[in-house]
Amino acid sequence: MRSFLFGHSGLRVSEICLGTMTFGTEWGWGSDYEASKAVFDAYAEAGGYFIDTANRYTEGTSEKYVGEFVRSDRDHFVLATKYSLFDRQGDLNFSGNHRKNLMRSVEGSLRRLGTDFIDLLWVHAWDFTTGVEEVMRGLDDLVRSGKVLYIGISDTPAWIVAQANTLAQLRGWTAFAGLQVEYSLVERTPERELLPMARAFDLAVTPWSPLGAGILTGKYLDPAESDGRLTGQSSKMNERNMRIARTVVDVASELGASPAQVAINWTRQGRAQVCIPIVGARTPQQMKDSLGCLKVQLPEKALQQLNEASTVALGFPHEFLQREGVQQVMYGGAAGQLIRHR
Repeated sequence: MRSFLFGHSGLRVSEICLGTMTFGTEWGWGSDYEASKAVFDAYAEAGGYFIDTANRYTEGTSEKYVGEFVRSDRDHFVLATKYSLFDRQGDLNFSGNHRKNLMRSVEGSLRRLGTDFIDLLWVHAWDFTTGVEEVMRGLDDLVRSGKVLYIGISDTPAWIVAQANTLAQLRGWTAFAGLQVEYSLVERTPERELLPMARAFDLAVTPWSPLGAGILTGKYLDPAESDGRLTGQSSKMNERNMRIARTVVDVASELGASPAQVAINWTRQGRAQVCIPIVGARTPQQMKDSLGCLKVQLPEKALQQLNEASTVALGFPHEFLQREGVQQVMYGGAAGQLIRHR
C-alpha cells in the first residue's frame, strides 16, 4: 500500500483508510471484538495505517477497540476521530460544534482511545449554530496544546469550509487539511461544489460509503437479496442506482475483479486530487476483497462507462459558464489560446 500526503499538510497516510463504524455490536449490526480485530489485522497486514473512528460509533466501543488495537505500535498509526455528535441524549452541551462540547468530547475520546493525542480530529457535521470563528479558534487551541495534531471537516457545505480556512489563514490558526464527504458512483453531487473547493484549498478528500451503502457490490440486484428495500425503505434503493450497480457488475466481470474493487477504485482514479476512500467491513474476507482494489487498475474505457452510467447535472452556475456563448464573451473567442495550469 502506498502513502499520500494529507492535503496541504506534511502528514503521511495510507491510500486506503479503515472505517471502524462496524466495530462493536451496540447498534445491532456490527462486529464483536474478535471479528473487529480480524478486520483490523487484515487491513494492517496489507500495509494500512490510517484509521477512522468517532465518539458516537457504537456508543464509544469503536474508539475503545481501536485504542486497544493500535496500542502496541501507537506512533505507527494515524488515528482519526470526530466530535460534534451527542454523547448524552437530551443535553445540548453534550453535542454540537461549540467549544464546550469540543473540549469535553475530545477528553472523552482520549480516554476511550487510551492515547495522549489524536493525529487527526474531524468536525463531524456542521450544526449551523456555532460561529466559524469559535470553531476554528477552539480547534487551534487543541493543536497548540498537543492533544490534536491535524484537523479536518466532514459533512459541511463548501461555503462554510471555505470561510473557515480563509479565516484560519488570515488569523494564523490551524486550517483544515482534509474534507470527508459521502462520495460514490451513486452519490456524485459533491462534484458540484465540495470537490472543486477541496481542490482549491488543497484538502485531502476521504470519501465515506464508497460502496453506496452496499448497493455497488451488486448484492441487491437479486430481488431475493433486496428484502423489499427496493420498494422505498431506503432512499438509495431506486431504479437509477440499480442501473449503476448493474454497470459496476458488468465492468467487474470484464476486468476479472469484484464489484467492490471497481466501485472503490472509481473514487481513487480520474480525479484531479487525491481521494482516500474510507473502507469498512464486518469480516476479514470483506476487507481483503475491498483491499484487492490495490491490484486493479480501471482502464479509460471502464471509467468512461461508469461515468456515463452515473452522471449528475452540475447545475447553475457550472453548466451556464460552460456554454459556448458564455465562453465566447468571457474570452473574446480566444479561449483556445490559453494554456491552463489549473
